Amino acid sequence: MDFNDTPQEAEYRAQVRAWIDANAQEYMTSPAKPYELDEFVAHCKAWQAKKHDAGYVGITWPKAVGGQGLTPMHQIIFNQEESRTYAPTGLYSIGLGMCIPTVFTHGQPEIARRYVPKALRGEEVWCQLFSEPVAGSDLASIRTKAVREGDEWVINGQKVWTSYAHRSDFGIVVCRTDFDAPKHKGLTMFIVDMHAPGVEVRQIKQMSGGAEFNEVFFTDVRVKDSHRLGEVGEGWKVSLTTLMHERLAVGGKPRHAPGYDTLMKVATGIETENGPAIERTDVRNRIAETYINDEGIKLTQMRALSALSRGQIPGPEQSISKVVIAKTMQDMSSFALDLAEGSGFAVEKGSDLEKLQGSYLAAAGLRIAGGTDEILRNIIAERVLGLPGDMRPDKDTPFSQIKPL
Repeated sequence: MDFNDTPQEAEYRAQVRAWIDANAQEYMTSPAKPYELDEFVAHCKAWQAKKHDAGYVGITWPKAVGGQGLTPMHQIIFNQEESRTYAPTGLYSIGLGMCIPTVFTHGQPEIARRYVPKALRGEEVWCQLFSEPVAGSDLASIRTKAVREGDEWVINGQKVWTSYAHRSDFGIVVCRTDFDAPKHKGLTMFIVDMHAPGVEVRQIKQMSGGAEFNEVFFTDVRVKDSHRLGEVGEGWKVSLTTLMHERLAVGGKPRHAPGYDTLMKVATGIETENGPAIERTDVRNRIAETYINDEGIKLTQMRALSALSRGQIPGPEQSISKVVIAKTMQDMSSFALDLAEGSGFAVEKGSDLEKLQGSYLAAAGLRIAGGTDEILRNIIAERVLGLPGDMRPDKDTPFSQIKPL
């Protein structure tokens, strides 16, 4: 494992850092209060346009589609430097991180020429329409159907947990086009206009107070066959491109997420009947455990970065990191709120305890997004440890013969 940049990487990092310092001054500190949605969108669009003009978008994408044609390490270096700021990027994380790479990998050249440049500039927002009420972790069990009529497809069905669908212009949607084929072989993916007739988006109010997730309903929505991604029946293969990028996008620790140092500050400020909570052995043990997990995650991710720096393909680091990160965040936050007792419900805005409260509410979703803990443990068990795979009796069964749970 190598913790140091190569000379070329160090040069690029210095270049990026200088640009960040010159252009992100307004984002160097956390906003005094959370942005309202319209304000958040405006800031995201402005920051994306600024990055585009400076050549810091599509860093690893081919130059032929408007990217920079650089290595994954260049993207990682930019992400690391950008993470020093509070610059808003969430509006484009799905589209640029997952959707557009699928579009230019599997779409027709004219489709890529139409959509990629506008996405890079931030002029159009994208969402990923995969999960359904009865098909979350088992994505191949989706029931949203697409029926061909001439040179168009008619889509009917429902998706759920679609991030920023209510602010998106386009989405990639995977549908079932053959109910008599086995579940992995009867799928096809399309680009859908989120403003098309028959598309209805309903926001989902979360316990954290946010509402970035949505239900999306399709009623006789028409999509041209030219907007199909990949061949008919190869939607699972196309989806794997998207899911690969999704794992990379959600595998790391969220920006500015609280860690062991936050827990230490909170424990120092809580008074118990026997003195400060930080002096209790059980509290110190929990802080030490969180520190070990945080350092383990950092070192595991350094292994992936070292592999990328040498031009190699990382191993299972992202799956391992995500399983540990989500559980560590949830356990640490839960412990802090229990320690605070009643104060864990009524917290001061901007306080460390509020950060931990937000982390607690978000961690449950993180254990689902990008692959549930159970799915990722299966991947690690089967592909890393070489253990026998799960029994999958429906793998070769025609989907029409599978009864929904």
